[in-house]
Amino acid sequence: MHVFCIGLSHRTAPVELRERFAVGADALPDALSQLRGAGLAGEAVWLSTCNRVELYAVGGPNTGEALRRHVLERTGSAVTPPDGALYLYSEPHSIEHLFRVASGLDSMVLGETEILGQLKKAYETARQHGHTGPRLNKAFQRAFNVAKQIRSETNIQRGGISVASVSVELAEKIFETVENREVVVIGAGDTGEKVARALISRGVRQVLISNRSPEKAELLATSLGERARPIGDWMEAARHADVLISSTSSPGFVLDAAQAERLMHARQRRPLLLIDLAVPRDIDPTVIQLSDVYLFNVDDLQAIAEAHRRQRESEVARCEEMIRSKAAALLVGAPGSRGDVGPAVSAPA
Repeated sequence: MHVFCIGLSHRTAPVELRERFAVGADALPDALSQLRGAGLAGEAVWLSTCNRVELYAVGGPNTGEALRRHVLERTGSAVTPPDGALYLYSEPHSIEHLFRVASGLDSMVLGETEILGQLKKAYETARQHGHTGPRLNKAFQRAFNVAKQIRSETNIQRGGISVASVSVELAEKIFETVENREVVVIGAGDTGEKVARALISRGVRQVLISNRSPEKAELLATSLGERARPIGDWMEAARHADVLISSTSSPGFVLDAAQAERLMHARQRRPLLLIDLAVPRDIDPTVIQLSDVYLFNVDDLQAIAEAHRRQRESEVARCEEMIRSKAAALLVGAPGSRGDVGPAVSAPA
């Protein structure tokens, strides 16, 4: 049996394509049950974040193409990704890729740690619902260990950068400083919390938190301290805010063009920075056509991230050598595994 990885990421596909393949957190158990119920894999883990959607699965030598068809059919439409957008790996490349993802080497922000937490959560969801077994349990546990070793033995995370801190840096490019600014954060999940903490550390006057569950908004606001408070009506709060950051799992737009037009009229056209960290997107991309509105999505953050990437690239070769060595060691003696099996489909550049 082989470990496969099929997916797409910010490296191979724009956000408008990635959001077609996204799997919401609540839908993950059912998605895994459907996959295994169809006999397509003996073990499976779905990973779905703002920057990547990937399926790790264990199956026979011919499983790869069946997984490809399944992933495409899940979109519910005849989506045909352009060449190179959807990648498919088998061993050893699937294992190396998993280690690379866990270590932040495949992230938009080189060396970031947020993906490790997301990967652990995806794995734990699959494990708790009985969808992992010996192969994936060992592979994911080893991936977590490799990520820890790379953090401790290399400088890949020097000058730690995350999507949250890049978002703050973007806000400071627009307003020069975020000090004494007011911010609305829609979504009380991990990303929303990290952005809120980063903003508070840079001196914002107040962070207003809105969430579908008022209890979660209250808990997050309490944990953030006196400069954060929960709100019920984020649209009313946005009339006075300088920055609105949205990161929800909503299937549709949280802010559409008509709402944005009314909001800007109420603000008397005072500039508003919108940062959409959600996939699928929370904010209608056409709002960028409105005067005094600055909209950025997760792909737009990549330019800032690339500048930081160049500062860290001297450590990449060292990290890659560690990953190849650890992947080879994992595959030695693995049942049904062959270390000479190449990628089922060419890897993305």
